[in-house]
Amino acid sequence: MKRCYKIAALALMVLAMITPLQAEDQGPMPGTADYIIGPGDVLAVSVWNNEALTKPVTVMPDGKIHFPLINEVVAGGKTLSALEKELNQKIAAFVPDPNLSVMVQQVNSMLIYVIGKVNQPGRFVLNADVNVLQALAMAGGLNPFAKSNKIRIFRETSGDTRILPFEYDRVVQGENLEQNIRLRRGDVVVVP
Repeated sequence: MKRCYKIAALALMVLAMITPLQAEDQGPMPGTADYIIGPGDVLAVSVWNNEALTKPVTVMPDGKIHFPLINEVVAGGKTLSALEKELNQKIAAFVPDPNLSVMVQQVNSMLIYVIGKVNQPGRFVLNADVNVLQALAMAGGLNPFAKSNKIRIFRETSGDTRILPFEYDRVVQGENLEQNIRLRRGDVVVVP
């Protein structure tokens, strides 16, 4: 019965709760001008009036893309506008007034991971803002053996890993809502 209460509370919280976000937890999401390109993303690069230079390119695991005439360019970690500007400058040596544009054709690098005692652990694509409760719902909820108040979020920032606590029972009761943070690319939710 207690587990049914938790599942029902989770469903209500996911549907009805608006999470207060701290400034440090807000990062660019797909579709925004500040989207940061990552490995696996597919970019549509087009040069107006030049079909030979209009093609999709995949960002390789090392963050590089390959493009005709200019070979390798580091795309990973850059915004779309920064990459577009760089490609325009490099291709201008070969094509006068290139009018090049870059768009995200497929987002593949915005991944989070939910592991441990959930019903469907795995990796999930962030194609919208997702908080911890929503990620747990995506993973099928907690299984009966989960230690619901010992959940941790592992977040890597500038080479350092931060561990953020998440007390499921308190959050679904409307307490400690600040723990229900919006997840970022690469976050790992661990349910012991």
